Amino acid sequence: MSAERPARPEASASTRPTSPVAPAVPRTGALRPLGVDEVRLEGGFWGSRQELNRSTTIPHAEHWVEEMGWAPNFELAATGSLPEGRRGTEFADSEVYKLLEGMAWEVGRTGDAALDARLRRLAKRVAAAQEDDGYLHTAFGRAGQPPRYSNLEWGHELYCFGHLIQAGVARLRTHGEDQLVRVALAVAHHVCAEFGDPDDTRLGGHPEIETALAELSRATGDPRYLEQARLFVERRGRGHLGEIGFGPEYFQDDVPVREAEVLRGHAVRALYLAAGAVDVGVDTGDAELVAAVDRQMQTTLARRTYLTGAMGARHDGEAFGGDFMLPPDRAYAESCAGIASVQTNQRLLLHDAAAQHADVVERTLYNVVAAAVGEDGASFFYTNPLHQRTVGRAPAPDEVSPRAASSVRAPWFAVSCCPTNLIRTIASLGTLLGGVGGEDGKELHLHHFMPATVRTRLDDGAEAALQLRTVYPDDGRVTVTALEAPSDGAAVRLRVPSWAAGAQLIGPEGEARAVPSGQMTGPVVLHAEESLTLQLPVEPRLTRADPRVDAVRGQVAVEQGPLVLALESPDLAAAGLAEDVAAAELVTAHPLARRDGRTWVQVRTRALPESSWPYRSTSDDGTAREAGKVADVALVPYHAWADRGPSTMRVWIPEA
Repeated sequence: MSAERPARPEASASTRPTSPVAPAVPRTGALRPLGVDEVRLEGGFWGSRQELNRSTTIPHAEHWVEEMGWAPNFELAATGSLPEGRRGTEFADSEVYKLLEGMAWEVGRTGDAALDARLRRLAKRVAAAQEDDGYLHTAFGRAGQPPRYSNLEWGHELYCFGHLIQAGVARLRTHGEDQLVRVALAVAHHVCAEFGDPDDTRLGGHPEIETALAELSRATGDPRYLEQARLFVERRGRGHLGEIGFGPEYFQDDVPVREAEVLRGHAVRALYLAAGAVDVGVDTGDAELVAAVDRQMQTTLARRTYLTGAMGARHDGEAFGGDFMLPPDRAYAESCAGIASVQTNQRLLLHDAAAQHADVVERTLYNVVAAAVGEDGASFFYTNPLHQRTVGRAPAPDEVSPRAASSVRAPWFAVSCCPTNLIRTIASLGTLLGGVGGEDGKELHLHHFMPATVRTRLDDGAEAALQLRTVYPDDGRVTVTALEAPSDGAAVRLRVPSWAAGAQLIGPEGEARAVPSGQMTGPVVLHAEESLTLQLPVEPRLTRADPRVDAVRGQVAVEQGPLVLALESPDLAAAGLAEDVAAAELVTAHPLARRDGRTWVQVRTRALPESSWPYRSTSDDGTAREAGKVADVALVPYHAWADRGPSTMRVWIPEA
């Protein structure tokens, strides 16, 4: 412990809970987000998952951070027992912090007293390990451990601090100042004292703290934290980190943020940095910086993003591949990268209110975030390939899996950044539903379609309450009813997804009109008890990739509303076909009509003779191939693949 303890920073009066109570609350922008206290999800696709997160996933993670030794590490630190007995990677502390953040959002959403008590107990254990100057890490700085900040490339100290600060912000916004908040403030105070010299060139190898410091500045009104975030963003891309085999782009240390044209290197690092750069750019009025991230995101979406919204094509370096390098079977597509994409696009959406950002958020939520958690709430995907060639082995409930074992969901991983990241994302999911904006701050923008009740105040202080009713994405009908509205009504805008050509909006008088896809509708004024309905076409559709995506040339995918569908071996077997999805071809030119609540396609499987050489002359007409059997086969939503156990699966199906 330090001989002299500096004064701990205290939360200012402005840090008492104020609306909106959300993970990202920019100082300025086209939209103000809704808070967890303003949105109540009521069943449906996401409401049921949010309840499962509360009832099952959070307790599951609480068990595992104990079982793995990650929470006990803090007690070892407090009693001076480290380094002996410490367990986990150098960033294991961060999993406890993300769990705390998710618990804080959940308590703020539900007022769950039992969960609040568990949060306080866990936070107390963390606080006991904090050193007098605010430093808090269980892998560095004690006798027998590496010195503080001796391995900034790989040590993850600043990364862990960032997640602790975000947990503190969640607690501050949902509850007010308490022990967890004071711990986070002391860490941030320490970081500013240690790294705040403008001539200092040090930064962490894994971006994360940038967005955390910016958000803490927003929550407390203290400009020091925003300035430190700005310094970290500006230091990036100037070669200050050490050389590694993956090259400096792995750390995004090859090109300054404002000069880059595309996201590259380690996908999660790149996307966390992008989110932090948007935060800094928005709050400092640096339009060039925000525009740079927007430009990089648009290029990345056009060239380096999977159909599911997933990002990261390479297992080596957990990285983006080159342009159009999107192999479905070797996709890394880390769940954390999907979450980081949601974070970045949500920040861009709040900045300019453009519907395209919400389109990306929706695609990623339904096809990456939803896939990453099993229907039991206690099993997870770390990576999310679009083609599984072999049937995997289901792990035992108490088995810890390697991070890239994607053939089945696992109960826990030796590196479990994804489960805890999913917890905090799903707990705060309601904040993504919409926002308040418009020139006069009196419009309600609704970006996502979930059964919910929204109660908020417009910028003039008037209260508004909306009820959303839908069974989306199974059906495209979304009805919005004003439960409460100002005397002059509440102006409501709805996002029309980019895939929804032919959508119609039915106003309160019953008139129907076509609305263009990929945009927000014009404002519709609703008075109390009036309704409007958006009708979206969610029938199945075929999708082909840009021909430059060599890996899936000659193949098609099936989409249905926001869902990507997949062909899975249990359904081939049920249709009497070979279970090997690699042998399947799509026969019909279009998906068959939906029946029994599922989408069906006509598929032929071909048996190929064994050969000593896997190639043949172009003069060979292929008659050696068996004709194959044709049958109708049901597709599954990609997010549900492997729910029935180990299987093979493919999103992209060869055209016969």
